[in-house]
Amino acid sequence: MTSSRFAIALSLVAVFVLAACGSGASSAAPSATGVASRSTPPSVAPSSGIAAGQTDTEWGRIWDTLPIGFPSYPGSTPAEETATGPASADLVVDGVDAKGIATVLQTLLRQAGYTTVGLSGPLEDGSYVLDMTGSAAGCKVQVSATPTGGLTTVTILYGAACPHS
Repeated sequence: MTSSRFAIALSLVAVFVLAACGSGASSAAPSATGVASRSTPPSVAPSSGIAAGQTDTEWGRIWDTLPIGFPSYPGSTPAEETATGPASADLVVDGVDAKGIATVLQTLLRQAGYTTVGLSGPLEDGSYVLDMTGSAAGCKVQVSATPTGGLTTVTILYGAACPHS
């Protein structure tokens, strides 16, 4: 009996040691905007070495978060409850001035070195869509501003070819 108790005790110790080592699961890195990230298998940004997830969308492959320092609309806040699909950021702004929000973001992005490809709107739902490119080859950004009740939701798609730090 003593040897079987020793074997059971040794087995329990081994189980506890393995459990203490952790499951090996990783969590997504927090975003600069505070918006929780959605991710497919994470990839690493080659220039920065920071792990950040990416997702394939109908628009193209995007980063799951915005890089630190990405221009933001004054007073915008993270708003996952308005999310309608994968995005680099889902934000909400008080008021329903979708065109004004899109043009302010256009100005801020131009000041950050992006070039305007087009500003479309108003669409049937009152939204405006801003498409811009960055200086890196293949870098593209899309901003959608949509009035919803007394708020405007802002969805940003930040292309995977854009730098992310």
